[in-house]
Formats: sequence, C-alpha cells, structure tokens
Amino acid sequence: MPEDGVQSPGYSAASDMLLLARLLQFSDSTLPVGSFAFSNGLESAVQTGVVTCPEDLLQFVEVVLRQAAHMDGVAALHAHRAISRGDFAAVLEADQALWDSRIGAEQHMMLARMGKKLAELALRFDEFPVVRQWLAAIRDNATPGCFPVGQALALAHLGATEAQVFVVHQYSVAAMMLSAAVRLMRIDHLDTQRILFVVQNRAPGDYEDVRELSLDEMSGFAPVFDVLVAHHVKAHVRLFMN
Repeated sequence: MPEDGVQSPGYSAASDMLLLARLLQFSDSTLPVGSFAFSNGLESAVQTGVVTCPEDLLQFVEVVLRQAAHMDGVAALHAHRAISRGDFAAVLEADQALWDSRIGAEQHMMLARMGKKLAELALRFDEFPVVRQWLAAIRDNATPGCFPVGQALALAHLGATEAQVFVVHQYSVAAMMLSAAVRLMRIDHLDTQRILFVVQNRAPGDYEDVRELSLDEMSGFAPVFDVLVAHHVKAHVRLFMN
C-alpha cells in the first residue's frame, strides 16, 4: 500500500490471491495439527454397521457437519467477531462455551490437541500476536484451546472474513472424516472426493442457519453420533483416538 493510502492498481487482487493461498494451506488435510489421529466417530460407525457403504458415509458426514456448524461453527464465528473488535475476553468465552457444549473425553481431547497444535504451527509461520496470547492462556490453563477457535484467530489475523472461517472449518471436519474412511472401510479416493464435493454444498445454508445464534444457543442434537463417540471409548480395537 502506498504511503498516501491510495490503493495501487492490482493491490486488491494480489491481496485476495495471497489470502486464498493461505486459506488453502490452513484447510489442507496434510496440515500437521493431528487430525490424522481422529475419525470424529466414524470408526465406531463402521464397526457397528451404521456406515457400510459410500452413501451411508455421505449421510453420516452430513450429520456431523450439521452438528459442527451448530456448535464449533458458532464458537468460531463468535471468536472471529470478538478478535475483530479487540475483545480477547470474549474469545475465551467462546472457547469455554464450546468446550462445555461438547460431550465426551475424546471429543475434548480432539478439540484441545488440535487447537494447541494449530497455535504452535501458526507461530512457526508468522507472529500471529493473538494466537500467541491464546496459546499462553492455554498453557496457563486459563482456556481449553478448542481447534475451531484457534482457526478463527489465525484466519482473522490473515484477513479472512467470518464466512471464510466457517467454510474452512467445515471443510476441515469433512476432510478429516473422509481421510479416516479410506483406512476404515472399502472405499477409494474417488468416492471420498465425490462425497467431499457434495457435502460442500451445505456450507452456505449452514452458515445462514447459525450466523445469528448466540453462544447459549449452541446445540448439537445428534444422538446416534453421541452414542458412537461413547462406544468408541470402550472399543476393543481402535485405529483412531475417536
């Protein structure tokens, strides 16, 4: 940006291109935040026969995405808005609210491990002052450090809108589960990519459904999913942490 504040030709396009590249990096399934260790309930769904074929998998991923939108997505939106107005206390409020809304030790493990790893990774990339502050709060046991909140903080620093944060989070959830599916059932990468393409159609509608919700309105009514998560804790054979 020139010193006089006048945007030079091509500046906006270049900024948009760089932001898109960063968003792709932060949504990449190879991002080393530990997502490979979790199946988000899919392992038990396969073991118990809830998911047996690609169409079952599509429906299961859609259920989980809907639940994620109404819980993780709401927290991420509130965290993005909070940090955009410089209210770090409200970031911690969103973090704790999501933690309190999630059921089960393994869900908590997933949120916290991936959240902390994301913060540590982001700080290897750049300064990310708010992420550094959030990581310090995690290490002081002042906040749980939920992954969607970390995504919101890192992407807000990069200039992402709240809608972009929401899409990146939902994509991450789907990609994590479909990556696990290849190791858990008879399915190939062509089918998982088809499913990923289809479920992304949910993003605009899910965003509109949750964008006005308060933290108190976070909800995730998916009883089969909750039972499967509980089942996984006692499973005799496990490839994934959940």
